[in-house]
Amino acid sequence: MRVELINTGSELLLGSVLNTHHHWLAQQLTHLGYTLAHQQTVPDTGEAIQAAAAEAIARAELVIITGGLGPTGDDLTRQRIAELLDLPLEEHAETRDRITAHFKNRNRPLHKTILVQAQVPAGATVLRNDHGTAPGLALPTPRGWLILLPGPPRELRPMFTQAVAPLLAEKLPPENPITTRTLKTIGIGETTVEQRITPALTEWIAAGLEIGYCARAGEVDVRLTASGEGAAECIAQAEAIVREKLGPQIYGVEDEQLEEILIRKLTASGQTLAVAESCTGGLLAHRLTNVPGASAVFLAGHCMYSNAAKQNTLGVQPETLAEHGAVSEAVARQMAEGARAKHSADYALATTGIAGPDGGTPEKPLGTVFIACATPEGTEVASACFATDRETFKQMVVQQAMNHLRLKICK
Repeated sequence: MRVELINTGSELLLGSVLNTHHHWLAQQLTHLGYTLAHQQTVPDTGEAIQAAAAEAIARAELVIITGGLGPTGDDLTRQRIAELLDLPLEEHAETRDRITAHFKNRNRPLHKTILVQAQVPAGATVLRNDHGTAPGLALPTPRGWLILLPGPPRELRPMFTQAVAPLLAEKLPPENPITTRTLKTIGIGETTVEQRITPALTEWIAAGLEIGYCARAGEVDVRLTASGEGAAECIAQAEAIVREKLGPQIYGVEDEQLEEILIRKLTASGQTLAVAESCTGGLLAHRLTNVPGASAVFLAGHCMYSNAAKQNTLGVQPETLAEHGAVSEAVARQMAEGARAKHSADYALATTGIAGPDGGTPEKPLGTVFIACATPEGTEVASACFATDRETFKQMVVQQAMNHLRLKICK
C-alpha cells in the first residue's frame, strides 16, 4: 500500500513556519502499520494543490493533505479538491451550527466568509474538529482514500488520533503491518552504537530486521523495524540484545524525554529537585516544568549569571570565584550544594560554562562546561566541552545534566 503526504502552505516553503506535520504524521502512520512513501510541500495556490493531489491520488491508496481548509482567501484545498473529483460543494448543517455556536459562545462576530468552512464536497465523511472550526474531510478515491486535515497542529493531531486512525483501521487496514521500536541513547556516538550492536544482531537481520539510526547532538536513536509473521518476536529479541550491548546509555523508548523520566522517577520515590543554572539560562528548569505533575517534585530553579547572584543566593564563596573562576568545578559544586541546601531538596543540579561565541581561553576553551549533581550521598561534578553554537550548547548541557541525575536515581 502506497501512502503519500502533501503539506500545503507558502509559509512552510518560505521558512517562516516550521513544518512539523511530516515528522508527526509519519510517526503516527508507522505506529499504525503504514509506511509513508512520499511527502511534499506545495504553496497555497489552487493549481499547485490540485496538481499535487491529482498525481498522488493516481498512484497511492492513501493520500493525506494538510492545510487550506480555513476561511481566508488562501485556503483553497477544499474547493480545488472538490473540482478535481468533480464533486459539488454542499453545506454541512452540523458543521454550520457548530461554527455558529463557537462564535456565539465567545461573543465574537460571525462573518459570512467563516461559514465557507461548512461547505464540503458531496459524499465526504466530515471529521469533527473539537479544537477549531474547520472540519477535516475523508473522501474515497479510485485507489483508496483521500484525507484532508486542518493545518494548525493543535487541531490536526487530535483529529488524526480520534477520527482518522479509526477510519483507516476500518476502511483501509494495512496489508503487511510493520512493527517498530525506537531506543533512545545518550553519550555515545552513532558509529560506536552500530559497531556494538550490529554483530550481535546478524541472525535477526538475516530474518528481516531493519536497523536505522537517527543522530542528534549528544544522542542517537536506534530504530528497529520488522514486518510480517513473527515481527513482534523479532523486535522483542533484538531489543533485548541492544539493551544488553548498550546498557545504561539507553535512557528511553519511542517519544520519551529525559525530563519525563526524571519527573516520573522522583514522583514515584517522593523525592525533590532544585536547579541552579548559569550557562543554560533557565532551559533546564523550562524542560523539567514542561512535564505535567512537575510541581510535585520540582522545588525551585535559579538562573544565576552574575557572580554576585551566585554568592548572594546560592552561597558560592567569593574566594572560590576569585581562585577558580565562575566556570569551574568548585563553583559548580557550590552552586548545586547551595541550591540543595536552600530548598531542602533531595537532589540539585547546577550548570556553569562558556556558551560562546566569545569568552574561551586556552585553559577553558569555548564550550567548556561543568555540571554538578548534589545528592544525599554527596556531590559529583562532570566536565565536558561542547564546542558548538550557543543554542546547541545549551541543549547538550541540559541533556547531560538530566542524564547525570537519571543515572543516580534509576539504578
